Amino acid sequence: MASEAAALETNPSEPQARHIVYCGVCTLPPEYCEFGGTAKKCKDWLENNHPDLHEALYSEEAVAATLSTLSVDAQKRAAKDSQKKEAKAAAAEAKAAETKAQAQILIKRVERNKRKYVTAVSGLEAHGMDLKKVAKEWGKKFATGSSVTKTASGGEEVVVQGDNSDEIFDWVVDVAGVPEANVDCIEDKKKKGA
Repeated sequence: MASEAAALETNPSEPQARHIVYCGVCTLPPEYCEFGGTAKKCKDWLENNHPDLHEALYSEEAVAATLSTLSVDAQKRAAKDSQKKEAKAAAAEAKAAETKAQAQILIKRVERNKRKYVTAVSGLEAHGMDLKKVAKEWGKKFATGSSVTKTASGGEEVVVQGDNSDEIFDWVVDVAGVPEANVDCIEDKKKKGA
């Protein structure tokens, strides 16, 4: 009896779950990161978080072993493809940084009724902010109702009840870290119905 229990503990008949590491950048296993568009970022993440796996995948011996199995033409194509992917990733990163630097945040104070105002903020998503989280935070901070609404042009904006344009401007500049040059405050009056 005891020998059967010991045999079951050391050699279980059921398959055991495997622990798989997923990349924190592209969410693929590290073996497949090279096929994504963020290979350089993935490689840096792997080096910081899992140095043993990075050594196994990207050491000189591992790269040489992988390249030795390819033919000469395939090696040339692989080198050319890797250079293209790196250049493409660098260009995409530069374009994203340029887009973020040029993106404008518009803070509009819209008159609802005679002395009632609504503050509408658009352009936050270009700076990497989650609109729902921002709306919830502003609702708590200003003790008012705030929501994410669709605009006529198809985009989304955060609408906060009340005239909070100055406080929102300060929050966007201080907390979100957006330069003041990229934030515009506009006063908008609704047209009276005929």
